[in-house]
Amino acid sequence: MSAASRAPLRSNRTAARPSGRAVLAVGAAAAALLVSACSSGGTSGGGGQTGFITGSDGIATAKQGERADAPELSGKTVDGGQVDVADFKGKIVVLNVWGSWCPPCRAEAKSFEKVYQDVKGRGVQFVGINTRDTSTGPARAFERDFGVTYPSLYDPTGKLMLRFEKGTLNPQAVPSTLIIDREGKVAARTLQPLSEEKLREMLDPYLQSEK
Repeated sequence: MSAASRAPLRSNRTAARPSGRAVLAVGAAAAALLVSACSSGGTSGGGGQTGFITGSDGIATAKQGERADAPELSGKTVDGGQVDVADFKGKIVVLNVWGSWCPPCRAEAKSFEKVYQDVKGRGVQFVGINTRDTSTGPARAFERDFGVTYPSLYDPTGKLMLRFEKGTLNPQAVPSTLIIDREGKVAARTLQPLSEEKLREMLDPYLQSEK
C-alpha cells in the first residue's frame, strides 16, 4: 500500500481520538452547566407586574397594598405528611425552594434551620418546596443530614412554583426564598442563595413592622 493510500487512514484515526485538552474542555463545560442549572436565574423573575423593587443585594420587596396574593400551596411533604400554607395565615411564612442535588441549597440549609429555631416563637413558619428530586429518598436524607425540622412540600416537577404570579418566581432559580406576610401576600423574594446574615436581614423588617 502506498504512502498516499495510507494517509486517509491516519487522518481518520487522529480525528476519532480527541486530545486530552479537548476532553478537559468538554468536562469543564459540563461542570459549568451543572452549577448554572442549580442557581440560574440570578435576581430576575421574568415578566409580570409584581410590584417588586429589587435592591442592590438582590432582595426584592413589595410595599403593603401592592403585594400579590400567594397561590394555593398544599400537598404531600417530603416525609409523607401533608401541609397547606394557608393554615399559616396570620404568621410570616418563609418559603424556601431547594433540591438535594443543589450545592448552594446544601450550603444554606443549616443557616435556615438556625434562623427558624430563633424566630419560630415569634409567629414565623418556615416551609420548603423540594423540587427536581425524582424521589423523596434523597430529600429525606438532605433533611436528616442538615437537621431540617420544618416541613417541605414535595414538588418534583415544579408545578407549585408555576402557580405564582408571573414574574414572582423563576422555576430555574434554585435555591429561591420568598417571604409571605401575615395576610398571605408575597412581600419579598430573592432568587439566589442566602447566608444566615442575609436571611435575617431579609426577614427582620417584617418581624419589626408586622407584629
